[in-house]
Amino acid sequence: MRSRNKTMLTLIALLTVISLLSSACSAGTTGTAGTTGPTGVTGVAGPAGPTGATGEPGPAGIAGPQGLPGADGVNASDNSSGSGDFSGPDYSGPNEGVAGPTGPRGPAGSKGATGPTGPAGVAGPMGVTGAVGPAGLTGITGPTGTIGPSGTTGGTGSTGPTGVIGSTGPTGSSGATGTTGATGATGPTGATGDTGPAGDIGPTGPTGATGATGATGAGTTGPTGATGPTGDAGGVLGYADFFALMPGDNFATVAPGADVSFPQDGPTSGIAITSTSASTFQLSAIGTYQVYFQVSVQEAGQLVLTLNGLELAYTVAGRAIGSSQIVGMALVSTASVNSILTVQNPTGNPVALTITPLAGGTHSVSAHLIVIRIA
Repeated sequence: MRSRNKTMLTLIALLTVISLLSSACSAGTTGTAGTTGPTGVTGVAGPAGPTGATGEPGPAGIAGPQGLPGADGVNASDNSSGSGDFSGPDYSGPNEGVAGPTGPRGPAGSKGATGPTGPAGVAGPMGVTGAVGPAGLTGITGPTGTIGPSGTTGGTGSTGPTGVIGSTGPTGSSGATGTTGATGATGPTGATGDTGPAGDIGPTGPTGATGATGATGAGTTGPTGATGPTGDAGGVLGYADFFALMPGDNFATVAPGADVSFPQDGPTSGIAITSTSASTFQLSAIGTYQVYFQVSVQEAGQLVLTLNGLELAYTVAGRAIGSSQIVGMALVSTASVNSILTVQNPTGNPVALTITPLAGGTHSVSAHLIVIRIA
């Protein structure tokens, strides 16, 4: 029993020392970290610190008192005193003494003092940082490949449709027409002198000999007679052509009740048919005129001739949506001198008209007003 207790105490003490040494033996101090480079070869681990000395075992506990020996039995054969050791298996004498009770267990000995902690092991040296390997050489640049042949040029794409032309702003109002001066009165034609009666033609006489040239008479030449009225010129008494070019002219839309402009002069016969503004035209003589107009527009619409501000209903020309021009032709008779003629978007129509620029191509497109006096 004592030997077993001693062994247990020794094991406990040894485990305690090992535990203390494990916690006390800390790692060596870490050296300063060098510049980060390629990972160096791992350094050799430092040797483990020595194990601390085992502490002295504590003193053994005090043994309990020995039990009292039993009384000697009497030997039945020779009455000699027994020794009390007759405990073998083959002996059972009647005078065997009774074994005394086992004494109480002695108190456990006090725990021995803990041995001193062994010194910390020296930290192994840090491994040397491996040198950075040299950079590899740059590979040789490969030769430039040959340029491939140029591809054939693709065909020209079809021209996209022309964008819609923005609506033209409204035409500004025309200035007031100035007062036409009065035509001067035609002077009276002088009277033609009376023609004398013709004499009877006598018989033709024989040709006489040529006489000598007589002296020139002293009589005066009579006055020239007055010029007679101008005769008919074959049905045309005057003409004029007025036109516009788009783009440039008629840049604004023509609102209902507004006139189309023909601001440029074409061929003309004189001053009998003239423009008084870009959109008004004067017919100076009373008579009958053949009027012709043509205008390219983008919308469905109508045009009408006006005379002295009044629409001539019989002259309206129009078209539905499509690609044609608005073309009109009519005879207009005047009842007063210096009448004013226009080509107008009729009052009350629903839309303003856009005079088409560059219709059908890349050249400016013309609009015309032609006036011919025939009577």
